[in-house]
Amino acid sequence: MKQDRQLREHLVKLLRGGQAFRPLAELLEGITVQEAGRQVNGLPYTIWQLLEHLRFAQHDILDFSRNPKYQEPAWPDDYWPADTAPADQATLENTLKIIAAELEEMVQLVQNTTNDLYALIPHGTGQTLLREAMLVAEHNAYHLGQIVTLRRLAGHWE
Repeated sequence: MKQDRQLREHLVKLLRGGQAFRPLAELLEGITVQEAGRQVNGLPYTIWQLLEHLRFAQHDILDFSRNPKYQEPAWPDDYWPADTAPADQATLENTLKIIAAELEEMVQLVQNTTNDLYALIPHGTGQTLLREAMLVAEHNAYHLGQIVTLRRLAGHWE
C-alpha cells in the first residue's frame, strides 16, 4: 500500500504543478480581458482560446473518467473556441475558476483510494484513471507553457 500512496502523492503534485513548473493559479494570475484576447503575430491562438481549450479538454477528461454515460465531443470543433477574446472580465474569471475547480476534482479522484488507478474504465477502450490523470497533467502543462510564452511576448510575464 505504500507504493499506491506514493503514486497518488506524485500524481497530485504532477497535477497541481509546482515541481517542473509553477502552479496553475500562479501562471494564470492577473490575466485581463485585454491580455486574454490579444493576437500575437504569427500565432494561431490567443490566451483566451488556450484557456477555453484547456477548460473544455480538462472537463472532457474528467467527465470520461467518472461518467459511464460519457459522450465523446467532436474533434477538433468542440475543443477549440471560435471567439478570440472573452466577452468581459467576469467571463474570463469564470473560466479560470472552472479550470481550477475541475483540476481539484481530478485530484480528488486520484486521492480517493477506493478508485483503482489501474482498473480499466468500463466505457473506455483500455484507459485507466492513472492514464487520465497523467493526460490532464501533460495537457495542462503543455498549454500553460504556451500561455506563459504569450504572456512574455506581451510583456506581462518576467
